[in-house]
Amino acid sequence: MNTLAHQVRSSVAVSGTALLLAAAGFGLAPAASADASQPPTLAAATAAPAEVGLAGLPVAFTTKVSNTGAYDTSSARLLYRIDGGAALPSNAVSLQYRLSGTAWKTVPLTYADEQFSGEVPETFPLAAGHSRTVQLRIGVPMGTPHNGDSNGGTQQLKLTTLVSYGASGAAPATDHDTIKVDGLSTGLSGVPAAVTAGGPAVSFEATVTNPTASRYENVTDTLITNRYASVQVLRSGTWKTLTPVTSDAEADVYGFDVIGKDASLAAHSSTVAKVRVTYRKDTPTGKATVQPCVFVNGGSIPFSGTTSCGNLATLTVRASGSTGSTGGTPTPTSTSTPTSTPTPSASPSISAEAPSANSGTTSSTPRTSSQLAKTGNSGTSTIAAVAGAFLLAGAGSLGVVALRRRTRA
Repeated sequence: MNTLAHQVRSSVAVSGTALLLAAAGFGLAPAASADASQPPTLAAATAAPAEVGLAGLPVAFTTKVSNTGAYDTSSARLLYRIDGGAALPSNAVSLQYRLSGTAWKTVPLTYADEQFSGEVPETFPLAAGHSRTVQLRIGVPMGTPHNGDSNGGTQQLKLTTLVSYGASGAAPATDHDTIKVDGLSTGLSGVPAAVTAGGPAVSFEATVTNPTASRYENVTDTLITNRYASVQVLRSGTWKTLTPVTSDAEADVYGFDVIGKDASLAAHSSTVAKVRVTYRKDTPTGKATVQPCVFVNGGSIPFSGTTSCGNLATLTVRASGSTGSTGGTPTPTSTSTPTSTPTPSASPSISAEAPSANSGTTSSTPRTSSQLAKTGNSGTSTIAAVAGAFLLAGAGSLGVVALRRRTRA
């Protein structure tokens, strides 16, 4: 009996105290009181995109938040965790949202323990028995426009959605999705078996393909040759001579931007450039290779940005005045596995491996390694790092780099 009386008196005291606080203007905020004493029952369902493009623009998706309980909440919260493995740099992933209107807003992300995490900055009310769909976009930009990361990559993102309520409510509801990450590929087709120094041009095609749901901007597809070559592309029915791109670190290596600099590429699309190449009369004879590399968000430094290189194609350079045919079996279209390459200050491991010296055209795939490029200050040139450029047996060999595939932890 005494115990019951004590409980009753305690209850009355608490109620009385609450009334006094309310009368004095110190009542609890209604939203906080409702969320704390009568918690909602929330659920999240994210319709994540199937894929995004490495170094591409973000892809839209949605998260539907439902309140399946009997109590309202004035402040539903959305949180996200994104795991792309150890190979991604800290500025590799982006997340945006919009609750209303047409303007996209940024979800600030932090990077720790090989994982990105962030919370939508705005909360929203959600009545019992109702739901709300939030618009979002996720991307793997690998840096910023004209400052693309050259190190790192991934093959997938693991996206975790968490929904909570109030200022410090728990996050009991989660949703898990996996997003494939792919990238641009580049390749050559129809490269002939032989060419004559000082002779007529040889023609072939260069193709850049975007297999992803991301749109791309600031795309530059570069044909890697050397200083003996001259390159033209067919534009609007006219052959246009291209200006070579060079690097002080590798003066003998020339690059030619065959689709133009900073082009755009729609999702699930490709572009083809018709190319023809001539070689100076003093070009040394022997085996030679050409190779395409596509750069996204390249900067002021030549051959920089997020990089993918296609397979080598090999030609035989004949002496000036040779009457041998320049024909041969065309090279089948070769495409690249997207990869990232070191910046100009990088120190990749270089192999002395050279393309096949067999007669006729070959499609020689560079040796690959799962090890990521290491940054350093060895002064190794970017172009040597991204491609086994144009090799001439009679003019000394430029080593072929061991190109690195994108990896994930």
